[in-house]
Amino acid sequence: MTKIYLFDWGDTLMVNPPEMKGKMCLWEHVEAISGALEMLTTLSQQGCKLYVATGAGDSSMEDIRIAFERVGLDTFISGYFCQANLGIGKGTAAYYQAIIEKLDTKASEVTMVGDLMHRDILPAIEAGLNAIWFTPHLSTREMRDDYQQILSLSELCVIDRPFD
Repeated sequence: MTKIYLFDWGDTLMVNPPEMKGKMCLWEHVEAISGALEMLTTLSQQGCKLYVATGAGDSSMEDIRIAFERVGLDTFISGYFCQANLGIGKGTAAYYQAIIEKLDTKASEVTMVGDLMHRDILPAIEAGLNAIWFTPHLSTREMRDDYQQILSLSELCVIDRPFD
């Protein structure tokens, strides 16, 4: 079975400084999160399908692809889901259900990886997806037992996935 991952965009795969506004593809400087390239390379080599599920309301699929191209991550991404192509904003179970319909798969076969509990993790779980909370700024002392968490993206390459 092909493993399917959805990744949040800002602060999960690419750096999203709070002072920056507008379309990321137009920013003077864009940067991938540390370890993103290596992780996407490894998961791709393992036969995983990798998608972006973003809440960026002002960017089209092409805008998002261009930003990913600028940091060399675009070749690993099979598609981009955003408000522009789903017709629904991120942060609800309906958003993730719309993605599942587009992928024509079961929710239980998809894992969402993101940094925001209220927009990435909880709605994905409510929609029946697996979810991994990316918390690079926490120490191991602050880890929670009630959600699967990673402190670095490289952990995705070795983590025990519930659908293996």
